[in-house]
Amino acid sequence: HVQLVESGSASVQAGKSLRLSCKITGDPYSSNCRAWFRQAPGKEREGVAAVYIGTGSTYYADSVKGRFTVSHDNAKNTLYLQMNSLKPEDTAMYYCAARGPITDREATFNWRRQSSYNYWGPGTQVTVS
Repeated sequence: HVQLVESGSASVQAGKSLRLSCKITGDPYSSNCRAWFRQAPGKEREGVAAVYIGTGSTYYADSVKGRFTVSHDNAKNTLYLQMNSLKPEDTAMYYCAARGPITDREATFNWRRQSSYNYWGPGTQVTVS
């Protein structure tokens, strides 16, 4: 039984940093593409960043490139999202998700495809003011 649980919820001021964590249990590494999505009030859920744990390749939405860093600790089977220079528009519920096994090509071109993700966490709130 695969479970994803996010943590790191906080309310912070603009310009500050925050790190989100997503602990994954019940699935060693068959779900080899792991991602962060977010949904702001009144908006559709969008892809933020993803990592392909076979190669360590990472992918980012343009809106967070250069400010956010996604990483994965294989030993802890935990996904992270380091968020720097936070902006009010980053306010959202953040979700981690996992899918796989897929190829690195599929991860590169389709990491944003939400319907392809098998497992989702319940979400953690980030508020930037």
